[in-house]
Amino acid sequence: MLLTAAMLLAVYLWWGFRVLPGERWQIAASVPISRNDQGVWLGINYTWYGLLTANAYFVAVAVLLVLLGSIAVPPIGTATLAAGMLCCCVPASRLVARIVERKSDTFTVGGAVFVGILITPFLITLVNRTAGEILAFHIPIMSAYAAIAIAYAFGEGLGRMACISFGCCYGKPLAGSPDLIKRLFTGRGFIFFGSTKKIAYAGGLEATEVIPVQAITAVLYTGCGLIAAGMFLTSHQAVAFLLATVSTQGWRSFSETLRADYRGDGKISAYQIMGIIGVVYAIAVAFFLAYEPVGVPDLSAGLKGLWSPALIIFLQGIWLVIFLYTGRSTVTGATLSFHVHSDRI
Repeated sequence: MLLTAAMLLAVYLWWGFRVLPGERWQIAASVPISRNDQGVWLGINYTWYGLLTANAYFVAVAVLLVLLGSIAVPPIGTATLAAGMLCCCVPASRLVARIVERKSDTFTVGGAVFVGILITPFLITLVNRTAGEILAFHIPIMSAYAAIAIAYAFGEGLGRMACISFGCCYGKPLAGSPDLIKRLFTGRGFIFFGSTKKIAYAGGLEATEVIPVQAITAVLYTGCGLIAAGMFLTSHQAVAFLLATVSTQGWRSFSETLRADYRGDGKISAYQIMGIIGVVYAIAVAFFLAYEPVGVPDLSAGLKGLWSPALIIFLQGIWLVIFLYTGRSTVTGATLSFHVHSDRI
C-alpha cells in the first residue's frame, strides 16, 4: 500500500515540477461579475493555487481518517477532530500572515501549523470530553498527534504544488547562490513565467532560475510522511510523531535561508522561530505522552472505514470549502469579453 502511494506521489510531483511554473497554470477559471461602461465584464479569478491546496487538504484528511481508523477510532471521532483542527488552523493561516507580514490578502501555512502544533493535545482532550462522551468514542492523544503530524507532512508536501503554481515561497536566484548550491541545482531550478505570479510582481524574478525550494520541501515532506506512516502502522507512534514533526519543522526553519520572498523583518524570521518552538514543543509532548498504551494498527480496517458514502461526502465538502476559501484570488483581477461566432449561427 505504501509503495503504491509512493508511486502515485512521484507521478503527481513530477507533473507539478514540470508544468506549474508556467504562466498557464496560475488562473484556473475566471467568473464574470459585473460589466463596465465600455461593455467589458470584470471578473473574479479562481486559481490553481486554491485547487491544488484543496487537493492537499483532501489527501491530508483522508490519511488522518485511515490512520486513526486503523487504531479503531470511529470515523465520527476523526471527522470531529479534523473539523475542529480546520476551524482553528485555516483562519490562522490568514491571521498569522496579517500579524507577521502585515498583509491581509495572503496565507501562511507555517503560521497555521504552529497554531495546530500548540492546540492539538488540548483539542483532542476537548473532543474526548464533549463529543467523545456523547458518542462513546475515545481518541488516544499520542496516536492521534502522530496521525495528525503524518497527515500534515503529506498535506504540506502536496501543498507546495500550489505555491509553485502561484509563484510564492520562491527560492533565491541561483546566479548569486554559493557554489555548492549552484552545482546541485543549475539546470534543475525553477524558472517562473507570468507577470501575475508573485515571484514576478513581488520579487522581480520572472524568467530567472531560482532554487527549487518548493520541490525540495515537497519531496522531503512526502518522503517523511511515508516513512512515518510505516512506523505508525508498526506501533511506533511516538517515533513517527517525532520524525514527522522534527523533520518538517526543522526543514521549515532552515529552508528560510534559501528563500527570497519576504518573511518579515529581521535576520531570523518569525516563521523560523515558530518552527524551532514547534520542534521543542513536540519533543516535550512526546516525552510526557510516551507512556500511553499503543495497540497494533490494522491498515485494512482504516481503509475499509474510509470507503463509506458519508466520509466521501465529508471529504468532498472539505475540498470544496478549501477551494472556495483559498482559490478566490484577491490580488489578481480579470477583464472579460464575449462574442458570437457568426459563421456558426
